[in-house]
Amino acid sequence: MVARVTTVAFQGIEAIPVDVQVLIAPGKAGFNIVGLPDKAVAESRERVHAALHASGLALPPKRITVNLAPADLPKEGSHYDLPIALGVMAAMGAVAGDAVAGQVVLGELGLDGRITAVAGVLPAAIAANALGGGLICPGPSGPEAAWAGEDLDVVAPDSLIALANHFRGTQVLSRPAPALKANSGALPDLREIRGQESAKRALEIAAAGGHNMLMVGPPGAGKSMLASRLPSILPPLSPRELLEVSMIASIAGELADGRLSDRRPFRAPHHSASMAAMVGGGTRARPGEVSLAHQGVLFLDELPEFHPAVLDSLRQPLEAGETIIARANHRVTYPSRIQLIAAMNPCRCGMAGEPGHSCRRGPRCASDYQARLSGPLLDRIDIRIEVPAVTAADLIRPSDAETSAEVAERVAAARQVQVERYRSLGAPHLRCNAQAGADMIEAVAAPDQAGARLLHDAAEAMNLSARGFHRVLKLARTLADLDGAASVGRIHIAEALSYRAVSGSLAAAA
Repeated sequence: MVARVTTVAFQGIEAIPVDVQVLIAPGKAGFNIVGLPDKAVAESRERVHAALHASGLALPPKRITVNLAPADLPKEGSHYDLPIALGVMAAMGAVAGDAVAGQVVLGELGLDGRITAVAGVLPAAIAANALGGGLICPGPSGPEAAWAGEDLDVVAPDSLIALANHFRGTQVLSRPAPALKANSGALPDLREIRGQESAKRALEIAAAGGHNMLMVGPPGAGKSMLASRLPSILPPLSPRELLEVSMIASIAGELADGRLSDRRPFRAPHHSASMAAMVGGGTRARPGEVSLAHQGVLFLDELPEFHPAVLDSLRQPLEAGETIIARANHRVTYPSRIQLIAAMNPCRCGMAGEPGHSCRRGPRCASDYQARLSGPLLDRIDIRIEVPAVTAADLIRPSDAETSAEVAERVAAARQVQVERYRSLGAPHLRCNAQAGADMIEAVAAPDQAGARLLHDAAEAMNLSARGFHRVLKLARTLADLDGAASVGRIHIAEALSYRAVSGSLAAAA
């Protein structure tokens, strides 16, 4: 008799059902796993054997064959341990076959029979809910699985013995409760930044419309400080966004104790990051930084120091909102709708254009450094500002700057206007102006006559691409939303154009 247990294989954030079939038949004693397993799955037989022995069960001296179907789907990861163990126990008669029927099972086994946490429990729970069944997962991952739905039956044991006792009815495992990670503290506040009022204004606009932003200035001007304070003025995650973000974090194994975080992601990779680290990849095609920053902020400090090929790999995620990783044997798609915030010095020595300073290499110092950024990448950045050095007067003068909470109120009001606008137009998936397509933005951001004339003249003078033209409209629409204006005027077009007008070879590259 063949015992069957259902588990899942992961392709991106999608959980694909896998049928674990176990047959114990007469013959030479052995334990074989077939069905295209990787090294971690092939080693499951040793962990399962030790865990069963620690739980008081001895494998019969017969031939045990485990088939993971469909056989042409690659099986990767250690979460197959628990379903294989349950399949063997069902085949031995240690647990009833109907006890695991309709259940999606995943978990890694320790040699002492404990069930340890694995990545991907949340997508597996959502798949189990869609299949109309229940979920059996490790105890530490229970709070994560509970978010998949109140009607989902979740069993989260800490050991094989506890699970076996639950099946017998001698120990009842209660359903875990969903849990949120406690925030480590208050986010950095905009009030702490002295001066840089124009940069703060640009940061507010970027937050209100979800726009990409590039800051250019000398070392110590406060570019990184400004970027780190962007999360403090962004609106909280909606329930749908929270689920999307958590599914990616679950696949990456970054949900500690199964607790979800309601804060928007803020990822700041070092400039030595490889392409696989940035956009995802590796043998298991894991999500990269651009996907882990989904619905949040990807901050790239010292932008020209990144490898040019790594930066250009961001062009498709910035445009499409998703990252497609293609390999010879599979193709994986991860959501990657991010807000890119970048910072850079104007030249390699960092002080080009500053009063009283001249680069040793002359103008080439700035032109060669800025030429590391491709025009197509810069064309996808809506706001480009210069951040000058802070003066001593700004540091000495008492601060009367606005707090992040005050700015966040205006940002939230502008975002709510955008959500309601796109919902009324039949596009509820659009949450901000930066996500709108060309046709949509032309309909909602049509400028008045004076604004249209200015935009026409500026597009020719600045050689705006079609993408640049629409991004100016998106930015102008956000400015109008912040002002509470129903239509886009000349003043909004003028300010939007000013954020694309940068000096030197940076403008020439774009």
